[in-house]
Amino acid sequence: MQLISPAFENGGSIPTVYTCDGKDINPPLEIKDVPAGTKSLVLIMDDPDVPAFVRKDQMWVHWVVYDMPADTRILKEKSTPPGIQGNNTDHAQRYQGPCPPDREHRYFFKLYALKGFLKLKPGATKTEVEAAMEGQVLEKVELMGRYVRPKQQKL
Repeated sequence: MQLISPAFENGGSIPTVYTCDGKDINPPLEIKDVPAGTKSLVLIMDDPDVPAFVRKDQMWVHWVVYDMPADTRILKEKSTPPGIQGNNTDHAQRYQGPCPPDREHRYFFKLYALKGFLKLKPGATKTEVEAAMEGQVLEKVELMGRYVRPKQQKL
């Protein structure tokens, strides 16, 4: 399975338009080679580089979408994906773009192919989704992008 974006390469810089310094809209994503037997997809975007002074667990969840149809192949820029929106760290059911408070951070878009559906109510947290996925994951892939705010870049 593959998860790619025409907006940035794996390990590359996420364009400003997809961040809090831009339009704060989701980047386009493409899903390829979903394994046979997949019933649903889950997409989680998170930032494990959060400083402890912001969050003790040093994790910020930016996007959670579950029970996406297995035939989903394109998530358009500035779109609401098919499926059910979970809560991000700000308790909102939407994409929240990168907005690092201190330095460059890594942002992981994690795609899971599942044997079934999670059947969780809208607004489930990343933790609840991960617990419900246990034993159902056929395959997982990641796309990682980086972002540093313009005012934090070294001159």
